[in-house]
Amino acid sequence: MRIRQSLIRLAFYLIMARDYWMRFGRARFVGSYPDYKQAPRLGLPEIAIGGRSNVGKSSLINSLVNRKKLAQISKTPGKTRLLIFFALSGQNEKEELFLVDLPGYGYARVPEAIRRSWGTLVEKYIEASQHLKGFILLIDSRRGIEDEELQLVEYLLSLDKKICPVLTKSDKLKRSQGSEVVKKTMDILGRFGENVHYPILHSSKNGRGNMPIWRWMSERISDES
Repeated sequence: MRIRQSLIRLAFYLIMARDYWMRFGRARFVGSYPDYKQAPRLGLPEIAIGGRSNVGKSSLINSLVNRKKLAQISKTPGKTRLLIFFALSGQNEKEELFLVDLPGYGYARVPEAIRRSWGTLVEKYIEASQHLKGFILLIDSRRGIEDEELQLVEYLLSLDKKICPVLTKSDKLKRSQGSEVVKKTMDILGRFGENVHYPILHSSKNGRGNMPIWRWMSERISDES
């Protein structure tokens, strides 16, 4: 009986995930920009993706759109130094959404002056974009949430931005560890209110977490209409 219920639940989730992806059936790289002023002005809603260097931003993007090399994955932390725009379109090929890959922060081995310039780039983008509808905050599930993530959450909420915390690389955890890190993250973030979504465990290896992330993004787009 339990196996049957699990299979029914799995089929339900797969159908939902398919429906969300059917809305955004195509994805393309648009360009990399050193300043938001140079980014395309198409009036599309934007979802930003940010987090520590090497937290898995490119892997997450590739997993969401079911592409292996749309976003380039580097073994060198801190390689992303620009605002990288990807356009997602529906089955009618009309572009409906930008995913914006932001420079990472944290332990990237780059000069401090460059790291500060990346922070300025991100802040200027977040504060200038009138189309930013949500921020996907990536957190390494093995590290858990730390002070830098909390500072970013507080900053985003001060600008009334909605946040979706995503715990990456969950395939490297045991099941009990995954449940524990979700609980700990929620205990920390729960005090911030409804603008912070329940933490989502994600794995780019098997696509775990893609469906609730798609649902959250679709809700942000629905807010636009």
